[in-house]
Amino acid sequence: MEKRICVVGAGISGLAACKHLLDRGFRPTVFEAADSAGGVWVHTPASTRLQMARWDYQFSDFPWPETVTEVMPDNRQVLDYIQSYARRFDLLRHVRFGEKVAAVELVGVGEEEMETRDLWAGTGDAFGGRGGVWHVTVQHDDGTQKVHVMDFVILCIGRFSGLPNIPTFSLGKGPEVFKGKVIHSMDYSNMGSTAAAELIKGKKVIIIGFLKSALDIAAECANLNGPKNPCTMIVRTKRWNINSLVIWGVPFQYLFFNRFSQLLFHKPGEGLLLSLLSTFLSPLAWIISKFVESYLKRTVPMKKYGMLPEHSFFQAMLSGLLSLLPDNFYGEVEKGSIVLKPSKAFEFCSRGVVVAGETEPVDADLVIFATGFRGDQKLRNMFVSPLLQGMVAGSDETTVPLYRIYVALSRECIHPRIPQMAIIGFSLSVMNMVTSEMSARWLACFLDGGFQLPSVGCMEKNVEEWEKHKKRYSGKAYRRSCINAFYIWYHDLLCRDMGCSPKRKKGFFADLFIPYGPADYAQLELKKK
Repeated sequence: MEKRICVVGAGISGLAACKHLLDRGFRPTVFEAADSAGGVWVHTPASTRLQMARWDYQFSDFPWPETVTEVMPDNRQVLDYIQSYARRFDLLRHVRFGEKVAAVELVGVGEEEMETRDLWAGTGDAFGGRGGVWHVTVQHDDGTQKVHVMDFVILCIGRFSGLPNIPTFSLGKGPEVFKGKVIHSMDYSNMGSTAAAELIKGKKVIIIGFLKSALDIAAECANLNGPKNPCTMIVRTKRWNINSLVIWGVPFQYLFFNRFSQLLFHKPGEGLLLSLLSTFLSPLAWIISKFVESYLKRTVPMKKYGMLPEHSFFQAMLSGLLSLLPDNFYGEVEKGSIVLKPSKAFEFCSRGVVVAGETEPVDADLVIFATGFRGDQKLRNMFVSPLLQGMVAGSDETTVPLYRIYVALSRECIHPRIPQMAIIGFSLSVMNMVTSEMSARWLACFLDGGFQLPSVGCMEKNVEEWEKHKKRYSGKAYRRSCINAFYIWYHDLLCRDMGCSPKRKKGFFADLFIPYGPADYAQLELKKK
């Protein structure tokens, strides 16, 4: 009997999942709430560009077209590339656009049984042997709903969309007292470039935040309004935002995208030899961090504007809290088109925002929260069962406890106790597209019977180990489920599970020092059922 597999979302992760399921002979159904494929790239500020070189942000078996020559393409070029991938592999005929998954409910498996099972889904196999199914409630554009019965559900809903993270304020100190307009960066992105430009043109704009969306929107405000109506950025946490992919003449990839860089950190499940080697090499991590910091301090006037971070560059890198500055960002600050106000506290008033330590408010017509998203809560909201809501997204003190196999790395693919369900694209990696595609390949291999999962106890133990390592290197930001410190190690484990060699380069020194990228995973000989 043909297995019914549902993929939720037609962004990068959802398209990769669809493609690799098709390669294995499955016929998935992909539900997408929007009217086109591309995920977060469908709605981005006009100034948004890739944060890395294009050859590090591509599907392994689908290179960028020769017509794209920019090192870091803009948002339209990225969206065109993703949609070209969908057309090239005939994925769109499997996507149902305008159909939003409102809820998923596991039927046929009791909660007590789930909590006491020794093996995932009862057998360690993908589809289990106890007759459980998922009821997937889909809402159409016209408001009608339909319930689809599925044997396996793959959630590819991403972390950076859907549910904005809005700071809370004391009574009478929040947006309700402000006479102007307050929106989130998501609302700004969803408007489209023309409407967004009309919104900010000639306005006094305050932006809360200092990561990618905040920087891009501030750059657009500066370009449109100049010093006459400066854009004010309230920076609660100072960031190491970089201005170049070449540091003192060394390409960024050679510092962070090769195997040698991963040897500087302890990894979950490493053996004694690797542990000793990481301990011996760990001082190099401090040296490389200072090497990058010295370049940024020399080339970016952070000190002049009181923007030097309190944490190290490596902590920012390993927690995924790093962005590429827009062109001439600090030039606009110098001109007065952008005003930076570092402050951990602020409140609203009728005229705008009062920054802690200042007596006069910052006048504004528009305040934009570029404060991220509540990815964990969005994930919880997908489930009908309160038990599954708590299982899938943990508590406020823990990461999402998802498992890959032998590793609960934060690439988060399989939950140890929730059967017949996977999540792809919820983890952060220095190479998000590669990580999502590798997870999709791994999952398709698992669904096709390529391997079994270990015991639930073993998986939960690994979840705890991965959480410990993520927290060790990411500090207070560990809940972001970032695997930058060991993303190649993660890909290695996926390769071994799938029965192929993790060493993707020829020669010892090439494999150790040449940066890894998507093309290295183009030809994988995977286990067949």
